[in-house]
Amino acid sequence: MSTSGSVAAVETNDADQWTRAEAANITLTNDTTAPLIEENSESISDDYWIWDTWPLRNRDGSIVKINGWQIVFSLTAPDDLVPGARHNEATIRYFYSRDGQSWQEGGQAFEAPLGHHQWAGSAMYDQDEEQIYHFYTAVSSFPEFRQRPALAIGSSIETGPQGVELTGEQEHVIMGTPDGELYQTLEQSREQGIVYAFRDPWYFQHPETGEDLVVFEANTPTGSKDPGNPQSFNGNIGVMRATNDELTEWELLPPVLEAIGTNQQLERPHFVFNDGKWYLFTISHKFTFAPGLEGPDGLYGFVSDSMYGDYEPLNEGGLVIANPEEAPFQAYSWLAMPHGDNALVESFENFRGLDDTSRGSISLDEVGYLPPEEQKELFGGTLAPSLKLQLDGAETRIVAEFNDGHFLPSGGSSGKGPKQSR
Repeated sequence: MSTSGSVAAVETNDADQWTRAEAANITLTNDTTAPLIEENSESISDDYWIWDTWPLRNRDGSIVKINGWQIVFSLTAPDDLVPGARHNEATIRYFYSRDGQSWQEGGQAFEAPLGHHQWAGSAMYDQDEEQIYHFYTAVSSFPEFRQRPALAIGSSIETGPQGVELTGEQEHVIMGTPDGELYQTLEQSREQGIVYAFRDPWYFQHPETGEDLVVFEANTPTGSKDPGNPQSFNGNIGVMRATNDELTEWELLPPVLEAIGTNQQLERPHFVFNDGKWYLFTISHKFTFAPGLEGPDGLYGFVSDSMYGDYEPLNEGGLVIANPEEAPFQAYSWLAMPHGDNALVESFENFRGLDDTSRGSISLDEVGYLPPEEQKELFGGTLAPSLKLQLDGAETRIVAEFNDGHFLPSGGSSGKGPKQSR
């Protein structure tokens, strides 16, 4: 496989594979296990559940700070809903902070977004144009859940002593749809009977060519219609490239990584560039691993010398961060951001206390059968403590836990100090 830094000849490359043999090496260690969240984090919203979250970034991937303010975006839904219903009502809202950890609620990111509801994406601020390019997933209503990466262009940022406001009209465009060859369509997935994905656009500028690109979660058509066949587990990480300067037109490129026979979902893929290396991160669930394989809900990662290079799983199997065994679903949707020579990883509080309910120990599948108020008590629905991740070639290590929902510009420092070894 070519290790050229250019994207010009990618059509000649086959996607690299996360193989079953590699995934068989997944192991929870002290270096990959997050600390137990012992206290409920204070919610950054009085009225909404908060889950997938991403910062406003510059084209080079650094976190934007305008007149002392940072901005993050989150998937939100009214907190009078039971947690499992939030996905069907998700809207994107923004929050702002001067210190990167004490967040104030702004409002909705869009006035008239595409889709019945919206799922995760990313946001880039063009300093010259002084406007936001906001990538998101436009989703149709239940039961179809057709997913289309979308882009909203045109928001401006107004700041003052007390806060931040997003202003201006936005143009919304659909970036692309599955082609049925590189990327599985919704109709193809229905024949298969397993989870479908074409979502989570994450913008980045190629560090060598300067091209505007996004990676996203998708699936590779394999022809298998048997949900018991490992070949039906066909997650991939796809790529699109902008073909005009306005970023309103995009073309599909081949995937950079496939997990055929290994895993069905490679959610929220994103890159961190460090020491000339391409660190590719993604999140995945325990239940999306193919038959015969096991892995926890966690952050997984791979490293290569180029975008279409040979990806080596981090820590041999690919596992980078997992929840502690006593709380396997305490957090989810980890996002790694550049932090000096390392990475800062944020997530949201998911379900905790499943072993300490009034009904005794329960499984995650049983939560939806509890009374609504009990479901809400078990769900965190806000930002979880952030983690500092040391990057060392193909090895990583959790070295510190930061205050809840802590976002820091690259090179910044703060936190609770080093994680204690166990």
